[in-house]
Amino acid sequence: MDTDTKIAAVMTRDATKDGQFVYAVKTTGIYCRPSCPSRKPKPENIMIYGVPEQAEAEGYRACLRCRPDLVKIADPKLSLTRQICRLIVAHFEAVPEGKLSMATLALETGYSEDHLSRSFKKIMGISPADFYDNMRTSNFKKNVQAGESISGAAFGAGFGSSSRLYEKAHARLGMTPASYAKGGAGAEISYSFVDCFLGRMLVAGTRNGICAVYFGDNDDALLVELTQEFPKAEIAPDVGRLGEWSAGIVEFLERTSGDLPDIPLDMYGTAFQRRVWQELLKIGPGKTKTYRDIAEDMGQPKSARAVGRACATNPVSLIVPCHRVIGTDGKLHGYRWGLERKEALRDWEGAA
Repeated sequence: MDTDTKIAAVMTRDATKDGQFVYAVKTTGIYCRPSCPSRKPKPENIMIYGVPEQAEAEGYRACLRCRPDLVKIADPKLSLTRQICRLIVAHFEAVPEGKLSMATLALETGYSEDHLSRSFKKIMGISPADFYDNMRTSNFKKNVQAGESISGAAFGAGFGSSSRLYEKAHARLGMTPASYAKGGAGAEISYSFVDCFLGRMLVAGTRNGICAVYFGDNDDALLVELTQEFPKAEIAPDVGRLGEWSAGIVEFLERTSGDLPDIPLDMYGTAFQRRVWQELLKIGPGKTKTYRDIAEDMGQPKSARAVGRACATNPVSLIVPCHRVIGTDGKLHGYRWGLERKEALRDWEGAA
């Protein structure tokens, strides 16, 4: 069942698809079963996940009306994946500082370590170890946003100490943990708005590089989206080198050809998301790849859906060119800023 078929099932509230997948709504932060009687979301705001734990790992909450987290999973492979997720979560809650080994998972489920690892990656797009690590990082973010200190947030998230958090901080967050806690290097994120042929564009960055490029029609809505990600940041209008970086992006959009200016990025994301974003940076102007192509380039040919989710969460539009990715059917599928903008960007690059 492809993504379009699943979205169609959501729009018709098809109860026969319950247990086969869940969907989340970007604008509400909630995930549901396909038959949920709640207000129908816009298709461009829908995210599809194989199991509830996938949606929860991305920060979505279960709908209290349809309780998708209680639905029995019909597919044996999805059921096994969910069992692994629950074992990891239960272990994390009991012993947050200690990872659950594959040997223990194999003993608990009765399957071999190799089978468990392959099955999990096929559904989730990441390994069980990455799932655990993402859970710790997510908890660290929540702890920091709740006002805890870096050391307290790190310990509460299962890192044991802040030094262990910093060991691979850039791979996890892009920014350092302290920078993320403050909302950007030097506790400051600056932003500017400019007009372009795609509408209004918000460009935001820390002193280290660009952390957001958003497109929209309303300045206030774009700024709200930025402040939701960095609620404790000192967010201020254009200062420092941001003006230079913004001008570079605008100049690029006004040209008819040429590569993007060499602008530093200060992004954050899970290990899998960052791998996908690195692959996107390899796609040249006017070129396209499918989600499956990128999954194969990463050595994970079964993770096309996870690649699609990583593209949808890309915070730096245009510079990290998720608009150059299409479905295997040759059609445009999903774009954070709307399919019309995605098509406009592709037409513009094709003409160039």
